[in-house]
Amino acid sequence: MIDDPARNPGLLKLDLYCKGMQLDESCFVEDDGGRPIMRTRAGLGSGLELILPDGLWTNVPVTEPFAKRSPYTLKKNRGAYEIYLDGKLAARVGLSPQPVWYDWKTSQGRAMRRVGTLQGTYLGIYPARVCEYWLEYPGHPHKDNCKFCSVGLNLGKDDGDEKTVQEVVEVAIAAWRESGVTYVDFNTGHYDGDTFIDILEPYIRRVKEETGVLIGVQTPPHPDLARYDRLKEMGVNRVSFCFEIFDRKRFEEICPGKHRQYGLNTYLNAVEYCARLAQKNTIMDEPWVSNGEIIAGLEDPQSSIDAIEWITEQGAIPTVCVFRPLLGTDLASAEPPRTEDMVPVFRRLYEACMEHDLPIGLAPNINVSLVMLPEEGRYLLDDAAKYRSKEFKLAVKKKLFRTKFLTAQKRLRDRRHNVHAERYPTAVTH
Repeated sequence: MIDDPARNPGLLKLDLYCKGMQLDESCFVEDDGGRPIMRTRAGLGSGLELILPDGLWTNVPVTEPFAKRSPYTLKKNRGAYEIYLDGKLAARVGLSPQPVWYDWKTSQGRAMRRVGTLQGTYLGIYPARVCEYWLEYPGHPHKDNCKFCSVGLNLGKDDGDEKTVQEVVEVAIAAWRESGVTYVDFNTGHYDGDTFIDILEPYIRRVKEETGVLIGVQTPPHPDLARYDRLKEMGVNRVSFCFEIFDRKRFEEICPGKHRQYGLNTYLNAVEYCARLAQKNTIMDEPWVSNGEIIAGLEDPQSSIDAIEWITEQGAIPTVCVFRPLLGTDLASAEPPRTEDMVPVFRRLYEACMEHDLPIGLAPNINVSLVMLPEEGRYLLDDAAKYRSKEFKLAVKKKLFRTKFLTAQKRLRDRRHNVHAERYPTAVTH
């Protein structure tokens, strides 16, 4: 492993998550075509979207107190943006481009950026009301939201409230046509009555029909696991379960609502069940992936590694976030994790995925800014040649899948253009 962030883009991405970055007065990000710093309903999002060397997309903390003492500074020099580490040039970077459709209005008059936002290069949509863990109402006399989460702080600021299917389809088409989006992720919180999948299904059907993109769903675990068979049949490609913490005592402490309503075992059972649904798939099928999502930095690093090993043993793929103490949250005054503690976690993420032959990095044009992808853990290996034969096989699968998927996308785009222009003019004719 190259242990210099100036020479290792993967380590730089991780180090920026842990240390944040200061903005020099020379930076005028939005004026220069970059994306605004938005606090959307991605509960760990808040930062500046950048593209690092090797095309790694990231969301860098810049507004939190810990970022103000960061050794990293972003400067604009002769029209180019550069990151400096302790006053020395570390990397030349690009601004993640602001989509042309962000300020377009839906047919119902709402700015499209308030319906869906790009997180890296995929479209994130939170179509329903705020997670009920943030609410107080009869029968639920106090909030029991996850202590790291900012979801209840963001609604009404940069993200709109409940969104119609028509609005979401318009935004999905605009992102598909203008930004080349290949993946749309739908996210909900907890709602009494386990209605979260019922809420999402109409959106999923319409977006899949109109764009053919890959679809992800992130919800609490439904008590009727057969609902995931139905999602798979509907064309969903990924289901993700955010249990956040593998240590049971810490899970109860940090995620009181999830502990009360579901319990850790319910999340783990859902990850395992959905992973089994993928066992009969081939590379030429509609893909299906089960994810278990954790937040490194909220428990001992070894516990995060234990979670990664458990998830991959089930045939699921871990999603690993880095804890970010966001302004206004219950953990706002906590310290972010140390980079040196996170390196073994993300190294093990890559190793475990390769050891279990999991299909990481197959889909085209999916760059995630809020997390380090499993394949990006390769930058942290001590022996980069260790998995060479497995990487070759994975590269073949990637080429086959991408060719099939992009060919189908082109045919659908050509076939649906006139239909979209007639039915969804706000998404096509700006």
